[in-house]
Amino acid sequence: MSYRNYVIAAYAVFAVMLLWDFLAPKLQLSQALRAIRLQRRRDVAKRKPGANA
Repeated sequence: MSYRNYVIAAYAVFAVMLLWDFLAPKLQLSQALRAIRLQRRRDVAKRKPGANA
């Protein structure tokens, strides 16, 4: 009886999870920074005289 397929699948799942643990914080950070930039643009546009409400 061979466990080769099980071991390969386990390593594949481990690799995918390791990649996700690496990428998820970077994606969250980029989303947060984008939200901050958009909010800043809205705040600046509100302060400009003659800006449309």
